[in-house]
Amino acid sequence: MSTQGNLLSSLKNRVVVSCQPVPGGPMDTTAIVAAMGLAAEYGGAAGLRIEGIASVSRMRTVTALPIIGIVKRDISGSPVRITPTLEDVDALVTAGAGIIAYDATQRKRPVPTAEIVARIRDKGALAMADCARIEDGHQALAEGADILGTTLSGYAYGELPEHAPPDLNLVRELAGLGAFVIAEGRFRTPDEAAEAIRHGADSIVVGSAITRIEHVTAWFSDAIREAADAP
Repeated sequence: MSTQGNLLSSLKNRVVVSCQPVPGGPMDTTAIVAAMGLAAEYGGAAGLRIEGIASVSRMRTVTALPIIGIVKRDISGSPVRITPTLEDVDALVTAGAGIIAYDATQRKRPVPTAEIVARIRDKGALAMADCARIEDGHQALAEGADILGTTLSGYAYGELPEHAPPDLNLVRELAGLGAFVIAEGRFRTPDEAAEAIRHGADSIVVGSAITRIEHVTAWFSDAIREAADAP
């Protein structure tokens, strides 16, 4: 089996933890991101999803786990924020990411998705297409993506309803394309993660429920407040 095949095999039926603190929050430092990643590894994570060149570089020094690297940036005239440029791809590979995730939607963007995928593969990394719809998955596979993710479901087009569940329908649809599928987005409980596997996912990314203390605290706080206010 190839090195890339081994990498995907290592993620099969395992959890990947997204260590992305709330931007500007008290945990938003590379040292804390690295500590989150190590804690996740100790808990059994098979891989890590990390945002930002500095954090990817720092994480690479403390773990040998596969890293799904992304860069989030705002670009004038485009809604695409996840790894939008070729320079982002180059920097993430240099920093140590073996998988590069990118916005796979066909919205207005600075660089066509086909060029992003080509650059990722030219650099020897795997390309993870962050999809919002099944059409994104078809396009990504045609362009050579190695992994399809449900990351952008509910975020790329229109507003997501509050407390929306994970998009298990998209998980099933993408799995039907025969690709390696990573379910990601709004997985808050172990039961939801297990359900994604039953819907055909090969791996699950969990982020906020594990690494964003602010969000998890708010979930409990809101639930308690609603219970207290109920007649």
